[in-house]
Amino acid sequence: MPLNFRKRIRLFPGITLNYNGTGMTLTVGIPGFHMTFGPRGTRATASIPGTGVSYTKQNRHKR
Repeated sequence: MPLNFRKRIRLFPGITLNYNGTGMTLTVGIPGFHMTFGPRGTRATASIPGTGVSYTKQNRHKR
């Protein structure tokens, strides 16, 4: 079984820096909506808090 590493640092309210063995992402948002910026593109997620219902739209970087 491989060993995994993941760390989340809350920089300010609503701004989180996430990193693991493969890269780093920055998440900005409020409850119900957030944007994630990382090496694989930008992701927008909208949800209804407390229900588990969400929608995610991902825009990949063109290479």
